[in-house]
Amino acid sequence: MTRFFEDVHIGENITLGSHTFSRDEIVEFAERFDPQRFHIDEEAATASPFGGLIASGWQTGAVWMRLMAEHRQRAKEVEKLAPDEHQPRTGPSPGLRELKWILPVRPGDIITYSSRVVEKNTLFSQPNWGVIASLNEGVNQKDELVLSFIGEILVERRSPRTHNG
Repeated sequence: MTRFFEDVHIGENITLGSHTFSRDEIVEFAERFDPQRFHIDEEAATASPFGGLIASGWQTGAVWMRLMAEHRQRAKEVEKLAPDEHQPRTGPSPGLRELKWILPVRPGDIITYSSRVVEKNTLFSQPNWGVIASLNEGVNQKDELVLSFIGEILVERRSPRTHNG
């Protein structure tokens, strides 16, 4: 559910869902976007430090983004607003920090993604907006952390911030 900046609390956690990475999907993504040999050639991947085919880290992040977008869409569909209310807007993301691909994702791995609010920051330059930072993680079926990053997003404030408040 999209909520106003003031309604979001540090520590809130959501599970976005899971995704199973198939061999064909790994190769297809890598051929288009990250054509390194250990992503597209099983023989070369076996001789690599990874010892086998692995998903692109960018693919693991792209799957997180898809699941986050789907989560937001589902939340909007179930939200009931009063006639005088409007859906809080979210703005673009100012970026991400501390991107880490901790362990390789292999064909058949099931990655479960989550997002936990870790920071809220006000914007003095844009009083109608705040920035929410979330720790986003992907964990495989063995409960091992494979992906971690802090993402930020602009979220509309219910009441514009003044310099005194």
